[in-house]
Amino acid sequence: MNSGKDQHVANRKNKRTNDPGAPLGRRTFLKAAAGAGAIPYFIRASALGQDGSAAPSDRIVMAGIGIGNMGRGDLGAFLGRGDVQYVAVCDVKKDVRDGSVNRVNQKYGNTDCKAYKDFREVMVREDIDAVHCATPDHWHAIIVIEACRNGKDIYCQKPETKTLREGKLMIDAARRYGRVVSGGSQRVLEDYRGTVDACWNGDKGIVKSINVNVGPLPTDCNKQGEPIPDGFDWDMWLGPAPWAPYHPHRCSGSYSIDGTSWRSFKDYSGGGMTDWGAHHFGGATFAIDVRELEPEEVIFHNENGRKFATCRYPNGKLIHHNYPGRGNLDVEGTNEKGPSKPVPGYAGTGGIYGDFIDCVKTRKKPFRDIEFAAHTATVCHLFLIAYELERSLKWDSANQEFINDKEANRLVDVARREPWVL
Repeated sequence: MNSGKDQHVANRKNKRTNDPGAPLGRRTFLKAAAGAGAIPYFIRASALGQDGSAAPSDRIVMAGIGIGNMGRGDLGAFLGRGDVQYVAVCDVKKDVRDGSVNRVNQKYGNTDCKAYKDFREVMVREDIDAVHCATPDHWHAIIVIEACRNGKDIYCQKPETKTLREGKLMIDAARRYGRVVSGGSQRVLEDYRGTVDACWNGDKGIVKSINVNVGPLPTDCNKQGEPIPDGFDWDMWLGPAPWAPYHPHRCSGSYSIDGTSWRSFKDYSGGGMTDWGAHHFGGATFAIDVRELEPEEVIFHNENGRKFATCRYPNGKLIHHNYPGRGNLDVEGTNEKGPSKPVPGYAGTGGIYGDFIDCVKTRKKPFRDIEFAAHTATVCHLFLIAYELERSLKWDSANQEFINDKEANRLVDVARREPWVL
């Protein structure tokens, strides 16, 4: 049996960079990018880190896509690891690219880090093993699937999906190409461990339900256009989203969901339901142990103008959203001592980032495997659609569609601008 190191070496040799089925990795683009002469295929020994780092053959060569705000934090986490060699950054904003390149080069004491505006140029580099993605949500599925097709493992920030359809496509890509794909919510284990432990060690007895309080819902964006700042590729930022005029609030990476950031708007995100919901519902699905499942229905309530909803799983467990009188991650159980089982945790060292790197080496599934992450996002999207239509819905997870509901099924996915199709 091969060691983890042997598997990693074999993995590098077997990367696929010219999949004819890839809609974005068009052969003409790949050939042009690969022949541009600016892509280094060998890393100088002087670029291989400081004393105490892992040997070059044991390092994971990484790049980052989307380096503003959370991406900057992700860069720092991976850059600080001795078993990672960071070689490229990609962002649509020149000042972000330049600042990130300088940060990497200062870390290694060289000028080897390369900057890119188009993520496809990162994907065709055969020396890169893995990437991390912290773009706005409407880009996540496209970038994750392209990473898989190009033989790269990927760590993608939450919420992993923008629509219901994207989750299944991302899971299928990870499995088809044998890639390690990790979601990015560190809070699922680190913030909600007390709730998880109480459920998994039997303190709650037989768990019946859990409640999540999160919001607000996303809104339309009607901001008036303003001049596009120098060095900002606005069309690339929009990507698959509908064309819209530039406005700083439309693309701000602020963590506020108050109409002053992209997280607030339907074209780019699911508002607080998916942004914070990815954390909270991730903790909820983990606590009541339904991560491998999708709900079979979402039940909409409107009691005297107070709207709330419930997702029901095939095993009868319930996840409520904003249930009256219930707190966030409030668990309902039988309250006698129940069965106990061990709680899964991270592999390797260094939290969720270390978990991803360890799994890149060993080829095991990460703690936030894309299947768990996508199923969490499914809960968020089911709630969003139920609130939009203001009625209950039945979800067929096997066929990824609502049962006998054409109107709801039109909301399973969105149209995308060419060439950014899935």
